[in-house]
This record gives sequence, structure tokens and C-alpha cells, in this order.
Amino acid sequence: MKSDSSQPQKKTNSESELSEKSTFRDYLRATDQKANQPLPIWRLVAPLLVQVGLIMAVPTQAAYTDVTGKTVILQTLPIDSRDTMQNDSLVLDYTISRIETLRKLRGWSDWLRRHSQKDRPITPGSTLYLVLQERQSFGRKIPRAWKSIRITSNHPDLLLNNQVALKGEYQDGIINYGLDDYSIPQAQRRRINNDIAQAQQNRNGAKISILVKVKVDPQGNAIPVSFRIGDRNYRF
Repeated sequence: MKSDSSQPQKKTNSESELSEKSTFRDYLRATDQKANQPLPIWRLVAPLLVQVGLIMAVPTQAAYTDVTGKTVILQTLPIDSRDTMQNDSLVLDYTISRIETLRKLRGWSDWLRRHSQKDRPITPGSTLYLVLQERQSFGRKIPRAWKSIRITSNHPDLLLNNQVALKGEYQDGIINYGLDDYSIPQAQRRRINNDIAQAQQNRNGAKISILVKVKVDPQGNAIPVSFRIGDRNYRF
């Protein structure tokens, strides 16, 4: 009786071992087939789309600001050609970039408390929104620079139709609005220098200010459109 009971058990163990070997062999075969299969098209396209998105991000933002932005006139500090032209760049320094100008505005003390500790400098990269208001030109051919009204840490919820909130960041002792450095062709640099020199001559050698036309979108981002020296207008 013992021999009859052990025989089926032995057969069962053999079949189980064979099944396990077969299963593992099938697993290896399936894994090898899967590795040799071509990647799905989305696995190839997705990284390319991400790269294209990163490349297009800046132009898209500029296009959005150009379409949705409101035209604003800004004024530079008094300059001469030696201050303005550096190598191949046009460097502009705005009155609204200077701390000595901004500290006179409503909201500066609150903003300063938020972005600096007592007796310590302002934290680099701190965001600022400068509310500007249009000033009527009253029939003048040359537009007037918009007036600085107040400062906030966050974008204001309510603005008048003739107001915008311009976004800037604190960097190296000034507020940077991303509107200060532009690449200029050599031929245009000569004309700019000549126009600045002529304008200074007309004012008996006194430095002049440049009016810059920009567009500011609803989020406070700005792009340059053109700038004026005397009666001559240059487009960026």
C-alpha cells in the first residue's frame, strides 16, 4: 500500500518542477520579446515636445504680453552716449529702478518690512509691483512718462483703467523690470549716439532723458516696443 501512495506523489512533484521550469522559460522569452519591441511613438515624441515647449516659452510670453499688454511710457535717468552704449548693447537706467525714487512712494515701508529684516539688506529676488498711472499729454506730440503711484508685494486686485502694475525684482541694489539691456546693430548705435549728442547740444550740453514705450500685460510682465530720443523714434 505504501508503494501505491508514494508513486502519485512522486509524479506530482515532477510535474510541478516541470511547470516551474516552463513558466520561468516563458517569462525569459516574453521579457526578451518585450525588449526587442519598438518603443511606442509617444515615448519618442514626449521628450521632443518638452524641449520645444521650453524653447518656445519665452517667445510665447512675449507674444502674449504684446497682444494683451497696455502701452506705457517710462523715462530713463538723464544720460549721455557714454552712459548708454556699452559694447554692442543699449543700457538704460530708469528712474523707477532707483531705491531713492521708490522709497518716496506709498507702500514702500510695508514692502521693505516684508522683504528685509531689521538692519539687514533687502533679500535678493524680492518681487515688487509698481502701480503706474497715465498722465495726459494735452495735445503734445511727445507723450509724457507715466506717474509712479504706489508699491505692493502682490499684484493689486483693483486698478483703474489708466493704471498698470509693473512687476520688478530687487537685484544688486536696484529694481530690475527686465527692460534695461538690449542688443543694438552697429549702424543703429552710431545714429543713437549722434541723436543723443545733438539733443544734448540743443540743451547746452545738459544730459537728456529717453522715453521708452513698453507693453505691460495683466500679470505685470513688460516688453519693450520703442524708445524716443528728441523727435526720433527707434523700434526694438
